[in-house]
Amino acid sequence: MTALRLACSVNSYHWGKHGLDSKAAQFAATNPDVTIDANQPYAELWMGTHPSGPSRVFGTDTELAAVIDENPGAALGASVSQRYDGKLPFLFKVLSIEKALSIQAHPDKQLAKLLHTERPNVYKDGNHKPEMSIALTNFIAMSGFRPLDQISGFLDTYPEFRALTANSAAEFQRAAATGNDQERRAALKQLFSELMNARPEDVQLQLDTLLARVRGEYAELDVSEPALVQRLSAEYPGDVGVFCVFMLNVLKLQPGDAFYMGPNDPHAYVFGDCVECMATSDNVVRAGLTPKLRDVPVLVDMLTYDYGLPAHKLLQPRVDGAHAIYDPPIDEFTVVRSRVAVGQSAALPALQGPQIVLVAEGQGQLVTGDETLPLSPGLVYFVCPGTQCTLTAADSALVTYTAHCL
Repeated sequence: MTALRLACSVNSYHWGKHGLDSKAAQFAATNPDVTIDANQPYAELWMGTHPSGPSRVFGTDTELAAVIDENPGAALGASVSQRYDGKLPFLFKVLSIEKALSIQAHPDKQLAKLLHTERPNVYKDGNHKPEMSIALTNFIAMSGFRPLDQISGFLDTYPEFRALTANSAAEFQRAAATGNDQERRAALKQLFSELMNARPEDVQLQLDTLLARVRGEYAELDVSEPALVQRLSAEYPGDVGVFCVFMLNVLKLQPGDAFYMGPNDPHAYVFGDCVECMATSDNVVRAGLTPKLRDVPVLVDMLTYDYGLPAHKLLQPRVDGAHAIYDPPIDEFTVVRSRVAVGQSAALPALQGPQIVLVAEGQGQLVTGDETLPLSPGLVYFVCPGTQCTLTAADSALVTYTAHCL
């Protein structure tokens, strides 16, 4: 066993892009068992072993998890198998976002275990979920708290924001201007807590007033505060999460740009398609821009309240020939973006851990020893440890994304 083609699960969360406008749907459609409905949203393609969306060996009913369980040492490598109890340590996804998805954060391992023990029906596992996203298209997200002087300025510029944080705004502005780091984090927490706990009727009143002031015609990728307020309000009417535009950094990414979200780090995806990799978990603590369960007390209490410019959220890849290597500060995964020019080849090194290869663009071949496998957009392969792979592009440039763990 060197490389296995996978059939991967696609889901239809309400925020997904519709039909073949969705990259997740486009890639899922390579499986002849999948029929894409133009009127249906397609939000996520899951590549891995998570029980909520398990991948299967293509053309069979055998789950990838069963293949790994049969011989973890061969499928994962001795080191990965030992460190992660014979389980694949990462989950690889494609996300296609039409409507924003929730203001959220993911717990660290200690909190994840506690939440899973106390409420296993809500928090399904005890693992942490650090994650990284790489844009496939133009992409908008919010991540981490803005510099405090920006938030302070918005309190003066937008009276509706200040009205919802009336009890904490003055102290926040004082701490932002003259306080030490501990005082600033405490004041930021108080401001965020007051906002997220505002009464729904107060939120609706202030949002109606704000919308009347900022309503206009905005381009799809406009990330100005008025444009985002109007966009998010249309998607989630009356939602307090709209006001997070004034507290969280806004990221506008180009294809290939990446950012990392560590434990207890607030974020939300707004629009676009991306590749996402994370530790194998589905733990999410939400507080806004969602019809799902909101756990505001846990979210407010768990955040680190780090703050700063949006550039510090971005993850710069290391370039090695045809490969851009995105290596976040965790052990569970690294992602490699490979771009192979027409008629050229590039080797993927024989690693001592598992790899999942996704084809994003182009046509070509994956050569593993005596085996030659086709490459076209949406095809996914699980590559076993010690396998030397060569990517060869045909008559168009080939782009692949490979998640691995060493």
